[in-house]
Amino acid sequence: MGLKTPHQYVESLRDGRVTYWGGENIADITKHPRFKVPIDLTAADYEYSSPEFGALRKYRTEEGGEAHRIYQIPRSEEDLGTRIEMMKHTSIGTLVSGVYMALMSVKDEVAQVNPQCAANIERMYRYCRDNDLRAAEVITDPKGDRKRRAHEQDDPDLYVRIVDRNKDGIVVRGAKLHITAASVIHELVVMPTKGMRQDEKDYAVSFSIPVNAPGVKIINRSFAPAELNAFDYPASSHHSMPEGFVVFDDVFVPWDRVFLAGEVQLASRLAQSLGLWERTGGLVEAVRMSELFVGLAQLVTEHQGKDKDPTALNSISELITYAEMLRMSLDYACRHYEKTPSGMVFPNTLAINAAKYYYAANFHQTVRYLHDLGGGLVLTLPLEADLRNEESGKYIKKYLHTKNDVDIETRMRVYNMIRDLTADAYGGWQFVVALQAGGGLAAQRIMMNRTYNLAQAKELALRAAGVKPPAPARAQAAE
Repeated sequence: MGLKTPHQYVESLRDGRVTYWGGENIADITKHPRFKVPIDLTAADYEYSSPEFGALRKYRTEEGGEAHRIYQIPRSEEDLGTRIEMMKHTSIGTLVSGVYMALMSVKDEVAQVNPQCAANIERMYRYCRDNDLRAAEVITDPKGDRKRRAHEQDDPDLYVRIVDRNKDGIVVRGAKLHITAASVIHELVVMPTKGMRQDEKDYAVSFSIPVNAPGVKIINRSFAPAELNAFDYPASSHHSMPEGFVVFDDVFVPWDRVFLAGEVQLASRLAQSLGLWERTGGLVEAVRMSELFVGLAQLVTEHQGKDKDPTALNSISELITYAEMLRMSLDYACRHYEKTPSGMVFPNTLAINAAKYYYAANFHQTVRYLHDLGGGLVLTLPLEADLRNEESGKYIKKYLHTKNDVDIETRMRVYNMIRDLTADAYGGWQFVVALQAGGGLAAQRIMMNRTYNLAQAKELALRAAGVKPPAPARAQAAE
């Protein structure tokens, strides 16, 4: 019970979990080079005595204990603002535990259908919070033939499903894909990938299970090799996190860990609740990344002596517009927050979805401004080893010179960051994640159509056109 130290977190991963990477079944991930960066990243979030972020990472629970702020349920705009600030300084290995915010936000609705499942959500939330555990967002099924429903697939296991029920619990089979940090956390929190119909009851399933539960197997992939030079790869060398292909091979789940087992009317609500918090996290990262783009663009322009060039200034203004639109959107979403019946505060649903859509839809064309300013050196800059070599290094220093006040090593580091963020290991991952994390563009379009006040917009349009809007249905009935 209570807060863990980084060492205790690392030790907690030695629990017999079944993890594959590169064709190897890795018995102890804490000793394997492929997992060093991901584990170090997540372990840093357990540094509660850190003078810089220690106080931001923890909070006092309602019962008087201490817990990581990832588990604090926002009750006010101030709480929400503090959570957003914490997210800016937290690794994805911890941020994925925000899945419990999604579950707690729909707990009241679950209680109306199945009080025991709602109680299970509350119990598991407190268990993870009080034991300082990390939990993964496990939502996306393989889906097979997208034209067919879950129960219509050639293989019935292409969506996670219940294959047995008994007095002690359920048995599940299937797989979930794209599960960030699955191998370096403690609990796999499984959510439905979408709404289910009455004939798909076995697929309307949600639960939490330990990573080392019998039958759980994780196959990993990352955008970065195990070891990278921090000079040449300033982003990838410090931020890589494995994506898990998580298999549930007839996994037993006790009833007290089940959040949904056939309640099809709740499947889409659970999926939507996770989407909101995933998109909020994506927007927080988008704000940070877009500001970084502006800084890199300004630096590379100054290093080239083009800081007064109209074309360069236009490109930088485009990057500034992108950054400011995202920053203001996040601020708006938090200031115009919404509340659950039990008082949980969460970001404005419409604002988050509109902002995430704007971020994803414009990310690729925004990066082009950075590439245009940087030029070919974004891809062809020599490596640090060549800079340090006495013979080749003298040519690099000679021919990368622009102005006396521009340090060659600094210029190289700026270019390396641009390449790594947008045109190499981390950049390749980011290009896909910007579009797909929290659901693709269609998912945000659907939520915007559902949450925008279309009736008010139509009334405004009719009045502007000189048409008297029809009276509300209730008023007509009263007459």
